[in-house]
Amino acid sequence: MRERTQLETAINGYRALERDLNDGIELIELGEMEGDESVVADAEKSLMGLQSRARALELESLLSGEADANDCFLEVNAGAGGTEAQDWGLMLLRMYTRWAEQHGYKVEILDETGGEEAGIKSATIQIKGHNAYGWLKTESGVHRLVRISPFDSQARRHTSFSSVSVTPVIDDKIVVEINEKDVRTDTYRASGAGGQHVNKTDSAVRLTHIPTGIVVACQQERSQHKNRAKAWDMLRARIYEMELRKREEAAAALEATKTDIGWGHQIRSYVLQPYQMVKDLRTGVETSQSGAVLDGDLDQFLQAALASRIKGQGDEAAA
Repeated sequence: MRERTQLETAINGYRALERDLNDGIELIELGEMEGDESVVADAEKSLMGLQSRARALELESLLSGEADANDCFLEVNAGAGGTEAQDWGLMLLRMYTRWAEQHGYKVEILDETGGEEAGIKSATIQIKGHNAYGWLKTESGVHRLVRISPFDSQARRHTSFSSVSVTPVIDDKIVVEINEKDVRTDTYRASGAGGQHVNKTDSAVRLTHIPTGIVVACQQERSQHKNRAKAWDMLRARIYEMELRKREEAAAALEATKTDIGWGHQIRSYVLQPYQMVKDLRTGVETSQSGAVLDGDLDQFLQAALASRIKGQGDEAAA
C-alpha cells in the first residue's frame, strides 16, 4: 500500500502539471484571439510558476533506486587531527541533523563516541522518512574544513577532515543473509547519558563481520537485546550497501569512500577563513553562504550530485 501510494502521488503530480500546462497554453491562445493582454500576462506568469514544480518532479524521479525510498544510517568519523578534527565531526553531525529536521525527517542517535576535549570521534544516526537514503546517498566521502582553529592559542589556520558514510535501512523487501558464525559480538557499558541502568550494565553491543571487517555498534537502548537487534539491522545495511557499491565500482564519485580520510580524497571543501566558500569537488557547485550550509542548507549540493550520478550511469549504459 505504501508503494502504491507513492506511485499514485508521482503519477498524479505529473498529470496535474500536464493539465495546468495545457490550461495555460489555452488561456494564452484565448487572450491573443480576444486581444486581452492581461489574460495573456496572467497565463504566462502561471506557466513560469510551473518550472519549479517541474524541477521538483524531475528530482523526485531521480530517486528510483531499489533502496532510495528507505530510511538511512549516517555515520560520521573524525579524521586525524585530534580536537580540531573531532569538532569538525560534530559540526557535520549537526549539519545533517538540521537538514533532516528542516525536511520533516526524524533523527535518532544510535551510537556516539565523544572527543577527548570537544566534538566527537564517531557517531551514527538513523534518519527516518521517505527518500532519506535517496537524497543522502551521495554524501558518502571525505569532507574538508579550513578555518582559524578556536583551539589554537595562536589563531592559526587549520585544515581538518572527517568522513561520512550513508547506508540504507533494509526493509522486508530486501533480504540480506549473514552467517552468524562470521560475526563476533562484544558487549560493553554504554557511555554518556542514560541513567544508572545503562551505565552499570553491559547493554551496548558491537558487531564485527569478520569476512569484510565491517564494525557496527549501538548503545542507544536500555536493554542489550534491543541494542543487539538494532546493531544487526545496521550490519545488514552496511553489507547491502557494500554490494550496491560493487555494482557501481566504475563510478568515480564513489572512489572517495574507499580511501583514507585526508588530502586528495575529499568530495567537498568548506572554507571559513580567509574567505567563505563551500565547493563540491565532484559537481563544481559552490556557494559563499557557508554558514547556511553548515546550518543544513544542502539541497543544491544533493540535487547536483544526484543528477550527476544519474547522468553518469546513463552514459555508461549508452556506452
